Amino acid sequence: MNRPRLLLADDHRIVVEGLRSILASEFDLVGIVDDGRQLVDAAKRLEPEVIVADIAMPQLNGLDAVSQLRREGCQAKVVFLTMHKDATYAAKALEIGASGYVLKHSASTELLTAIRAALLGQTYVTNDIAEGLRRADATRTAALESPSLTPRQREVLQLFAEGRSAKQVASILHISTRTAENHKARIMDLLNLATTPDLVQYALRHGIIAAE
Repeated sequence: MNRPRLLLADDHRIVVEGLRSILASEFDLVGIVDDGRQLVDAAKRLEPEVIVADIAMPQLNGLDAVSQLRREGCQAKVVFLTMHKDATYAAKALEIGASGYVLKHSASTELLTAIRAALLGQTYVTNDIAEGLRRADATRTAALESPSLTPRQREVLQLFAEGRSAKQVASILHISTRTAENHKARIMDLLNLATTPDLVQYALRHGIIAAE
């Protein structure tokens, strides 16, 4: 019997090695990637049935990566495996079409359960935050939103917030350096931010990057 095809996205190699042993018995691990941009490319190329992804990843965070995949028609079941205990993140994950949300410290006991549920068309949220999720409302979810920013602007914001130069941002996004600089200036104007540290703090508050 064919095993479900699974794509894993996490930038922590120790975590990845631990997950291999959990997943190997039931799933065909077709790819492992370590940033959100690779996740988008690999999902389109490998067409997995299941994606297990972290939220805090470089270049493009897991939430924005999955949002992009959904916009492009990807139907893979998504289970987020993360350290974020705030139910706001779980609410946002479900809003963009995820089927599961599991905390990393519970992976050994809950991840397989969450993936099995996802494949059956069900939703699974780790017990530690399920109650908080039930209390989450639109105002809490809005804390992670940037309504005035386009998906491309969110990409640019994350890359600059991670400390990349305009030249590096341009190279990653295949745009000119001038366009990258213009994007940054427009973002800062829209968000009423004065300095690059302000930009970093905004990205942290809105879950676009994670504090190390």
